[in-house]
Amino acid sequence: MTVSVQMFTAASLKASLRLPVIAAPMFIVSGPELVIAQCKAGIVGSFPALNARPQSQLDEWLHQISEELTAHDRANPQSPAAPFAVNQIVHRSNDRLEKDLETCLRRGVRLMITSLGARADVYDACRAAGTLVLHDVISDRFAHKAIEKGAGGLIAVAAGAGGHAGRQSPFALLQEIRSWYAGPLALAGAIATGRAVLAAQVLGADFAYCGSMFIAAQEARASAAYKQGVVDATAEDVVYTRAITGVHGNYLRPSLVAAGLDPDQLEQQDPPSMDFASAATGAKAWKDIWGAGQGVGAVAAVEPVAAQVLRLSTEYAAARSALG
Repeated sequence: MTVSVQMFTAASLKASLRLPVIAAPMFIVSGPELVIAQCKAGIVGSFPALNARPQSQLDEWLHQISEELTAHDRANPQSPAAPFAVNQIVHRSNDRLEKDLETCLRRGVRLMITSLGARADVYDACRAAGTLVLHDVISDRFAHKAIEKGAGGLIAVAAGAGGHAGRQSPFALLQEIRSWYAGPLALAGAIATGRAVLAAQVLGADFAYCGSMFIAAQEARASAAYKQGVVDATAEDVVYTRAITGVHGNYLRPSLVAAGLDPDQLEQQDPPSMDFASAATGAKAWKDIWGAGQGVGAVAAVEPVAAQVLRLSTEYAAARSALG
C-alpha cells in the first residue's frame, strides 16, 4: 500500500506565523533555547545541524524542541508556536550530511534550509518526506541552479547579510529572481527592524530572513562579549572578506583586530580552508572572529527574543499603517 505524504507548503508556513520572519541559523550561536524562544514568539526559529555536537546530540535537540513547542501549543491554543527549521550544509566538507538529514526526516522536521551547494538528492529525500526546502543563494545564476535541481524555495542572501553573504543589492537580486520565479522567496541582508521586514515584502519577498539581531538575544549561545560587540557595532564595523573561510562573508572589525589580523589587509592573504584559525593567536572563525551583518546598527541592547520580536511587530504594523 502506498502512503501519501502531506507536503509542507509555503502557504502553510505563512499561515502559521505572526510576523513574516525566518530567523537565520547561525553557527555556534543558534541552539534549542534560541529556536524555542523564536518559535514561541511567532517566527520561524532555526539552527545549523552542525551546531549539535556530537552528531547524536542532534536527535536530542530535535526531541527537546518538539516537546517544548508541543507543550506550548497545548497551553496556548490561541497562539501556537511557529514551525522550526534545520540548516544543512551540503558542501563536500560536511561528512555528517547523510546522518543529519536522516535524523531530521525521521524526527519529522517540516522545513529545511540548505547552504553552500545545491543537491538534487537532498531535495528529493526531503520532498519524499513532505519537507519544504529553502536554499540560500547569492546570485540569480545560483537561484536558477537550485530550482532546476529541485529546491522548494529560495533565500536571497543580499549585500549586508551576516556570515557568508552576497554582494548584490537586494533591489537587484530580488528583481532578477522575481522576473522568472514565482515560488517561495525570503530575503536576507541587514534586516533588523519591522520597517525592513515590510520593505522586503514590498521588494517581492514572502519572508524576511533575520540573523544578526538575534546574536544579541538572551537565549543565544553567543558569548557575552560577542553579544555586546553586536550591540556596540554599526554598519561601518562590518568587514566583507573571504580571507576567513575561503567564502566571502561579513565579520565584526573588532574581533578581527583581536585575532591579530589587519582588517584592511585581509584581501592580500590567500583564502584559507573552512577550518581557519589565526596563526597569530589561535582564534577560530565564528567562535572568536564574529560574523555579523550590516543591520547591527539597529541592535541597542541584549534582551529576550520575545522583546525583540515584539519590537519588530510594532514597527512592522506602524510601517504598514504609514503606507496606508
